[in-house]
Amino acid sequence: MNLANRLTLARIFLVPIFMMILISKIPYGKFIAAAVFILAASTDGLDGYVARKKNQITRLGKFMDPLADKLLVSAALISLVELREIPAWVAVIIIGREFAVTGLRAIAAAEGVVIAASKLGKYKTVSQIVAIAALFLENYPFSLWKIPFGNIAMAVAVIFTIWSGVDYFLKTKHILRVGIK
Repeated sequence: MNLANRLTLARIFLVPIFMMILISKIPYGKFIAAAVFILAASTDGLDGYVARKKNQITRLGKFMDPLADKLLVSAALISLVELREIPAWVAVIIIGREFAVTGLRAIAAAEGVVIAASKLGKYKTVSQIVAIAALFLENYPFSLWKIPFGNIAMAVAVIFTIWSGVDYFLKTKHILRVGIK
């Protein structure tokens, strides 16, 4: 197993650790969980960089990387709903978009088409990670100035989530029409 795939697997293994810390009653647990979340999220860009740099792109990596991202973000969003930090509809929109785009990619793959991540998709991912981290960190340091940065960042993440999802479907609508008469 190459380094890029190990980083992806590390992200997956950090999800239950993040969750256990978050739900435990240890002092500063939310902040420690935020640190684990940020560490896990940082492996996302790193595994792709290593795979490209060392020419270690594998089928396993292509499958596991998006799965690891979805597990991490979904676990964090569901936790934020449970903690009453975000409304459930926010999590449903973000997680629903992930299912929809994954389905689109599966349909495209059946037609022999690979849908690469778009710039909007990358902005969506970064905005989600920033928003989630800010909410777990209780808006620190912005809370010192009473700026609801986490809520603002989550609103931006929802906008990028919807925008990038619509963009994927518009750019690939011809794939969805294949075989329809």
